[in-house]
Amino acid sequence: MSLLPTPDPPAPHRVLILGAGYAGLAAAIQLAARTKRRQDIHLTLVNAQEQFTERLRLPMTATGRQTAPLSIPGLLDGTAARFVRGWVTALNTEARTVRIDDDHDLPYDTLVYALGGVTDTVSVPGAEDHAYTLNTVQDAGLLAARLARLDRGTVVIGGSGLTGVETAAEIAERYPHLDVLLLGRREPGATLHPGARTYLRTALDRLGVRVRSGTEVAKVLPDAVELSDGEHIAADAVVWTSGVRMSPLAAAAGLTVDAHGRIVTDDALRSVSHPEVYAVGDAAAIRQGYGVMHGTCQGGMPTGVHAALSILRALSGRRPKPFRFGYYHTPVSLGRQDAVVQFTHPDDSPRRLYLTGRLAARYKEAVTAAPWPTYGRMKKMPASGAFWPHGGRFTRTRNPR
Repeated sequence: MSLLPTPDPPAPHRVLILGAGYAGLAAAIQLAARTKRRQDIHLTLVNAQEQFTERLRLPMTATGRQTAPLSIPGLLDGTAARFVRGWVTALNTEARTVRIDDDHDLPYDTLVYALGGVTDTVSVPGAEDHAYTLNTVQDAGLLAARLARLDRGTVVIGGSGLTGVETAAEIAERYPHLDVLLLGRREPGATLHPGARTYLRTALDRLGVRVRSGTEVAKVLPDAVELSDGEHIAADAVVWTSGVRMSPLAAAAGLTVDAHGRIVTDDALRSVSHPEVYAVGDAAAIRQGYGVMHGTCQGGMPTGVHAALSILRALSGRRPKPFRFGYYHTPVSLGRQDAVVQFTHPDDSPRRLYLTGRLAARYKEAVTAAPWPTYGRMKKMPASGAFWPHGGRFTRTRNPR
């Protein structure tokens, strides 16, 4: 009597996550925590650095203040997730492979694309060559070294959005002997309640930050900026915080992207053109009832968690649930001891309620410090990360607001 050969077990499903920012790391920790005893899923996380970048702290880091090193491989320790350090240089959606460092390929069955945006230094001539940015800890360190060498001079902040405001306030507080000039098209704090906006402007005045709204930088020079009207402003350092650009990898791979290069997703955060690809954070164009989400930590982490849950539901044969998210606050640092916290409606429009002063500064610090311990809790209790405001009527796409 012959015995039939034992069939080989099915190959594990390969989930590959690209990028370990706030959203990508949330996806990785959720999947790692929920699959650590499973042999049918192989999870790999790719990131250019082993240290987690606290982007919320980069304006502070740019003034030479030290932050604690946070190890991504250390966070994944004790799970079955594999960490690969490297730069993503190409994506082949037909072969389902990702090129790392132009050297080797990693295959996937399901991909989580979390390669977030960087400051747009391409749109304005000279910004790429002559301006400092706050994309990485290394970028912030270069700016910190430059500021430390300046006995006097002018620091121009290009961009009056919230990153520009925080950067201007940190530099002015840390280096009161420097002249800090904040340039932008819009008034600082334009999206805040009028009372919060007035407080923010008063705080900048108190710190000695000069503000010029309604201006546009046309060119960045080695020692100056040129405005659109031809005016030249001398600068000993230029910090560029205006605009965001996405990696061209998604578009080059044939994924459907929007005008900003973000991957267009369905309501489960899957690419509309390649459903085996999930997009999270500011790499994704995620539509809610109020419009397309903009990239923030408060929205990015929930997208990562939801993508992880959607992947697990799909692998078990269940239909992923639609993603819904409503904003709830906009915290803005104004140095180390001052801040504004604007509470918002789910569509990110300002409520009448806001905090200011030291209480707001403590609130902002709590928000800034929260992601890393949140990842630690999710590693032990993954369900703890699956709660966020869904936004009620504001996020229902059938009745857009």
